[in-house]
Amino acid sequence: MVFRYYSDVRRTSIALRIASLIALLGFPACYSGNHPGRIGSAAPDFTVQDSDHKITLSQFRGQVVVLNFWATWCPPCIEETPALVRMTARMKDKGVVVLAVSIDADDAAYHKFLKDYSVNMVTVRDESRKASDLYGTFGWPETYIIDRQGIIRRKFIGPVDWTSPEITDYLTKL
Repeated sequence: MVFRYYSDVRRTSIALRIASLIALLGFPACYSGNHPGRIGSAAPDFTVQDSDHKITLSQFRGQVVVLNFWATWCPPCIEETPALVRMTARMKDKGVVVLAVSIDADDAAYHKFLKDYSVNMVTVRDESRKASDLYGTFGWPETYIIDRQGIIRRKFIGPVDWTSPEITDYLTKL
């Protein structure tokens, strides 16, 4: 039983490393191929309120939304954060907004992370995971690209280089 658990953990670790390598090479792991669920359909609306503010997805209608589910304890999320921060600064004048929904239970760790990484994007902490459950998210980071009309256009699993020319060009054209 212990050996099986170790093997499962090892396989998961290897899969995460492969996904990270693919992302680093400029090929983020994503679902855009055989029309996976939700792609092309309306993004489910949600409201999350944490100790700082209340956010509703529909309040961003008319903008391209990069809906990112993440956690402070998630190494791929930590790896991805600087690129999200840089992309936010570059793309905000183009009508692109990052909505980063943290699943952290620890409010202090969440706020420390925001400060340590100079997070300048719209963030909210959803410790109940209601928003991520609504999207069926089980791996972090997981990101949905939602167009200006509220339609999900793309889904990424794993860290993405949000500053790559391919990504910024794609977002600009939505």
